[in-house]
Amino acid sequence: MNKQTFPHALTQAPSLPGPHQGYMPGFANDFETEALPGALPQGMNSPQKCNYGLYGEQLSGTAFTAHPPERTWTYRIRPSVKHSHRYKKIDLPYWKSAPNVDPDVISLGQYRWDPVPHSGEALTWLTGMRTMTTAGDVNTQVGMASHIYLVTASMKDAYFFSADSELLVVPQQGRLRFATELGIIDLEPKEIAILPRGLLYRVEVLEGPARGFVCENYGEKFELPGRGPIGANALANPRDFKAPVAAFEDRDAPSTVTIKWCGQFHVTEIGQSPLDVVAWHGNYAPYKYDLRTYCPVGAILFDHPDPSIFTVLTAPSGVPGTANIDFVLFRERWMVAEDTFRPPWYHKNIMSELMGNIYGQYDAKPQGFVPGGMSLHNMMIPHGPDKNAFEGASNSNLGPDKLENTMSFMFETRFPQHLTAFAAQEAPLQDDYIDCWTDLEKKFDGTPGKK
Repeated sequence: MNKQTFPHALTQAPSLPGPHQGYMPGFANDFETEALPGALPQGMNSPQKCNYGLYGEQLSGTAFTAHPPERTWTYRIRPSVKHSHRYKKIDLPYWKSAPNVDPDVISLGQYRWDPVPHSGEALTWLTGMRTMTTAGDVNTQVGMASHIYLVTASMKDAYFFSADSELLVVPQQGRLRFATELGIIDLEPKEIAILPRGLLYRVEVLEGPARGFVCENYGEKFELPGRGPIGANALANPRDFKAPVAAFEDRDAPSTVTIKWCGQFHVTEIGQSPLDVVAWHGNYAPYKYDLRTYCPVGAILFDHPDPSIFTVLTAPSGVPGTANIDFVLFRERWMVAEDTFRPPWYHKNIMSELMGNIYGQYDAKPQGFVPGGMSLHNMMIPHGPDKNAFEGASNSNLGPDKLENTMSFMFETRFPQHLTAFAAQEAPLQDDYIDCWTDLEKKFDGTPGKK
């Protein structure tokens, strides 16, 4: 048995060959993995006695009658009830949940922020979370929240899970390790991770300080978008999503488990590591995904298509074709459309658009939208290119042009996004962002045929 060294002597499954070492490829697959030989029952889920004296337990991500059901069977050293004791409420003042409408904050408008700076304070995954916007209602499981994380310290004998949401993590700086019940995910910029609702984990700093973005999804879980006429290939391909192989800790030590439940935080004290799943099988699991494997499609003759063609993941709502959340990626790509204004056009949208810059320069905003920064254009608020972007695109030589060194993304939701007090009062808001459109000129003079 190949044992790898981790901070708390975590025992991992045998390494897989080639590029999938430590991970299993596929999205929404029915995986099976064991860290000790014979730990995973075959042909049934709940034998009278499990090998190694393990306990069989199911983690359900959907109702039992949902189609298709999403669940994972785990075989663990202790059942989860041993990792849950009496709870007491705690306050994480910077992590907010919807509804969170501050009467002193105006969310209507166009907003942009510089990167939230590191303070030098030791911050963990929990204490370093800074909520920027909220939308919907966590209690009715619709909507989302967007956060910035600032992490400089590993969680020590401390664990967390959210009963409210799955988390989509988008690193911008530094490297983190998510030691989860189902295995280990190491994450760095240009990758994302998806952490399902109810999954327990510990976050460690591999290279700090770490900063990034989080989309907290209260609703139906993220899935791959339907490609329609695009067909079976391109965009995000299922094989490029990686689920971790089984790993476990058999370690007695005073520990805490913090739970986010209905927007509140509670902590319980236990006497051991809860990362004790020796084997598991199922289709409810965490993933990582390398954004550099995303294959964009676009116009090859004329016009700029809707940004929905760049959707990586979507979380559906009850309204067909209208997402609870879309995660959209704007990465390096060729621009070839003829007689076309190539950057995103001016528009108003029923959807609310929160953007983040991972690295490089965004084509519609050449200045001011810097790596680590964010912008918000709420529902039905007009936005589009600034003057420099408009003039450059309107007068450029339209030969084939490759956008280089660029990776930005959008969290788009059907709900209006409300700013938190932190976003409005503490985060580095660019007060002059609205002025980027001030010098757009009136060009109309009534001359027929003028362009």
